[in-house]
Amino acid sequence: MFTLEIGGRPIAVIGTEEEDAQDLVANPAFREDLLRLLSDDQPLWDGQAELRLRPATEEEIAEFDESEDDEDEEEDEEEGAVVLFLVPIMDPDDEEDEDEA
Repeated sequence: MFTLEIGGRPIAVIGTEEEDAQDLVANPAFREDLLRLLSDDQPLWDGQAELRLRPATEEEIAEFDESEDDEDEEEDEEEGAVVLFLVPIMDPDDEEDEDEA
């Protein structure tokens, strides 16, 4: 497991092999999500700060494992990386959908 740091701040644990984690972080769609998603009313990423992967700490791995235990066991296993955000996030697109309802 690897932790994504943005500007030195741990943002997410990625449950996959290092090469797959690197591919995910380099993926333009993932980067767009980092620009769009908010934490404390600020984008997770400003498009300029360094995106860095490092091995996850024991505490981060424990948090990841705990979140996996909380998932509904009936859900289909998706292939690829599983991402657990370590900071509270909000998707502004979801908020717009609620406003329209």
